[in-house]
Amino acid sequence: MNCLVPTIKHGGGGIIMWGCFSWHGLGPLVRIDGRVNSENYIQEILGYHVVPFLERFEEEIGEYLFQQDNAPIHTSVRIRTFMEEMEIPQLPWPGQSPDLNPIEHLWDELERRIRAKTVHPKNLGELEVFLQECWSQIQREVYQNLVESMRRRVEAVIKARGYPTRY
Repeated sequence: MNCLVPTIKHGGGGIIMWGCFSWHGLGPLVRIDGRVNSENYIQEILGYHVVPFLERFEEEIGEYLFQQDNAPIHTSVRIRTFMEEMEIPQLPWPGQSPDLNPIEHLWDELERRIRAKTVHPKNLGELEVFLQECWSQIQREVYQNLVESMRRRVEAVIKARGYPTRY
């Protein structure tokens, strides 16, 4: 019987997580419940998590660019206004660009760590605990390498004139 993997009946559902990182550290991993609109994205994510995360590293960071994709929630007038008011500079992200967002690689890392566990979550609460534990165990070298790769990623996209790259 040791070859059986316990599962949650009926698919068990899923949870949506938001996270961020910089060269200096991992930011919070935040569970998102329900639908996100501009107002609660500002209050619950940007204002409550991003701004304090950036302030924590303010002296170390110096110049930085905040990166997010072109999801409608990220490009709304309300969000752009908030980012300007808070003086959070953003990396320009063309509308039809390949997805070079390095957070995608951290999501992959997180998934590998969850799948490698010998005990599997039995419910959504356990899944969230597992995600938080695995997130906090990601080594500094992993996210620092992702930050360092950004220049190469952008240069590759420019060289390929927007066509696919190895990233």
